[in-house]
Amino acid sequence: MSREIARRVLETESRAVAELARGLDDGFDRAVEMVVSCKGRVVVTGMGKSGIVCQKIAATLSSTGTPAFFMHPAEAVHGDLGMIVSGDVVVALSNSGETEEIVRLLELIRRLGARIIGISGNSKSTVARHSDIHVYAGVAREACSLDLVPTASTTAAMAMGDALAVACYEMRGFSAQDYARYHVGGRLGRKLVQVEQLMHRDGGVPAVAEDASMADTVREMSAKRLGMSCVVNGDGRLVGILTDGDLRRRLLQVDRALDGTASEAMIRDPSTIPPDALATEALRVMEEKKITSLPVVDSEGRLLGVIQIHDLWRTELF
Repeated sequence: MSREIARRVLETESRAVAELARGLDDGFDRAVEMVVSCKGRVVVTGMGKSGIVCQKIAATLSSTGTPAFFMHPAEAVHGDLGMIVSGDVVVALSNSGETEEIVRLLELIRRLGARIIGISGNSKSTVARHSDIHVYAGVAREACSLDLVPTASTTAAMAMGDALAVACYEMRGFSAQDYARYHVGGRLGRKLVQVEQLMHRDGGVPAVAEDASMADTVREMSAKRLGMSCVVNGDGRLVGILTDGDLRRRLLQVDRALDGTASEAMIRDPSTIPPDALATEALRVMEEKKITSLPVVDSEGRLLGVIQIHDLWRTELF
């Protein structure tokens, strides 16, 4: 019996979201344009269950590059309207479009110079009529047997908020590297660590000049203990690398293997990675190339550091 109830709820809510997708119109497009062009902040407000949904929408917007926060509509008329300034965009959520606390804010918000995106399930409601842009988020019925408890309507509103946030960040060209800047803690944050945060740098980077002797190159490899050395030209640009494995193969194949210079023994055009790449991308490259170290270079090929597979394992990412 309980599984049948759960199945009915899930099917009702999934149908509600699917209907929203089919019913999207230019109001959604204009809402995205308004948020993307906003020079201030996005203030999200709603009452009751809608307010809880609004908190999640504000958090998703903030985490994807749109400065946003939640404003409680009841507290707003007791001083919190001071949060809003000219240039802000207010997203007002009300399923009925007639929530008293929201309706009484609309004119006050407009006087402060902010624009309003209304999200409701009634295109003829007060919220719809008095917003600059209205986004329809209505449902045929709630998922409960009484058709009263906010269930399908809150799911639909949450999904519409997600759609708005994702559309805005994709319009902006928001990248995984941008996302990483806002998620520095927890397991998710560790998965978004950038190469420059883990790489060996400065005096810890094994590097020799092109004309360095093989003896000096071996000493550099031994001193920095990364099992390799980078070879750079006079401008600091990477021109090759020499690894422990390369050195062993040279000893087996070449007479007087330690004679000559680093440039004569190095592997040219090695795989590299930029400093703002994600650590996960560094791991992918190393696994694909079956290597254990990657030189980190800037856009002009200058050596910045080295990241090693052991550095990635220590982060407990993989």
